[in-house]
Amino acid sequence: MLGHTTRSLFHVREYAMSSIINAVHTAVSGLNSQSHAFSDLSNNIANSQTNGYKASTTSFEDYVTNNSLASDGESLSDSVVATTRQHNDNQGMVTTSTNSTALAISGNGFFNVVQATGQSNDSTPVLGTQKYYTRNGDFSQDKNGYLVNTSGYYLEGYNVNSSTGALSTTLNPIQVPSTIKFQPTESTKLTLTGQIDGKPTSATAYDSKGNAQTVSLNWTQVDATTWTVSNPNDATNSATVKFDSSTGAIASVNGQTQASGSTASFEYDGAPQDMTVSLGTIGGTSGVSLATDGSTPTGVTGVSDSVTTGTFSGISMQTDGSVMATFDNGYSQLVAKIPLTTFADPNSLSPQNGQAYTATSQSGTPQINAVNTNGAGTLSTASVEESTTDLTGDLSKLIVAQQAYGANTKVVSTADQLLQTTLAMIQ
Repeated sequence: MLGHTTRSLFHVREYAMSSIINAVHTAVSGLNSQSHAFSDLSNNIANSQTNGYKASTTSFEDYVTNNSLASDGESLSDSVVATTRQHNDNQGMVTTSTNSTALAISGNGFFNVVQATGQSNDSTPVLGTQKYYTRNGDFSQDKNGYLVNTSGYYLEGYNVNSSTGALSTTLNPIQVPSTIKFQPTESTKLTLTGQIDGKPTSATAYDSKGNAQTVSLNWTQVDATTWTVSNPNDATNSATVKFDSSTGAIASVNGQTQASGSTASFEYDGAPQDMTVSLGTIGGTSGVSLATDGSTPTGVTGVSDSVTTGTFSGISMQTDGSVMATFDNGYSQLVAKIPLTTFADPNSLSPQNGQAYTATSQSGTPQINAVNTNGAGTLSTASVEESTTDLTGDLSKLIVAQQAYGANTKVVSTADQLLQTTLAMIQ
């Protein structure tokens, strides 16, 4: 009888020890999970002032291991697992920045960026091929003219080809060096001055890409006071100009007599583009005129209205993603266009240092969009997107995590006491 009792007590002790050890494992998993939550919360709180930072949350789920207490038809969880849940699709508050080259996205898009992997002998950065994506749009120019954000990532976009004036079709880091040359503006008007001597008039004009071309005009005498000015490539593109016989001033153009002082001109059609040719004014000799005093005519010269010189003064960002080079002559010229990239599941992007991400199979293939298309979002200039951390809420959660951690430590200490009591059985 005593032996039977001893065996019963032995089985009770074994069962009790198994249950207590299982409780310890459960409590330890609780400690690990609360530590995980504490790490997520502390990271959110630490980055509450980090531009473009997306706060994460912690999800808990019960977990069933090889549970010796489970009987047929039953399932008992004996553990807990914590996972970090990203919220990259949450919109942060957009605030004004003193940095004129800063950009903030309102929408689902990300900036395309790359990292430097080293430097060349002339201190030019060597940029890697790995594509990164970020919401940190606090960009500024480095010493080489590249646009770099505060985390050291280089902004990519479609750069303008300096030779053709066209946007590239591949993404590359945007660089606007201080040595960038001003592209002459498109000519819209030719102003002629001088006395007609029958020789052709040549002038330099610039097309929409800033390329210089020579424009010629032929002069043909009709009678003593009448001449025809024409496009040598298209004789029908012409105008008949009549002059005053005594003063040599323009009297009419194409037979239309206008008030003295009104503009005398004709429309030139052809390369490099259509332009207005200014002949002067009716009744005036400051433009084209005839020599009436027997002197030798000076000949007619032409000057286009194209602005050909300018010194680089900085860059400006536009809400459509345009990066403009500004010059001291008051003009701005497009140097690059910034697109935005979207993902089917942005919360599955892989986080990297500096508020950046890389694409994963779960996030989906990167989709490059123009600003304000396909949900990519709009851009605000001289602005940044603030962290999405809810500081008040996370501090409250931190207290709850602390209490839960303490409760799990209490389970461990209590289990230890029960284990000691159980071990003392039948001693």
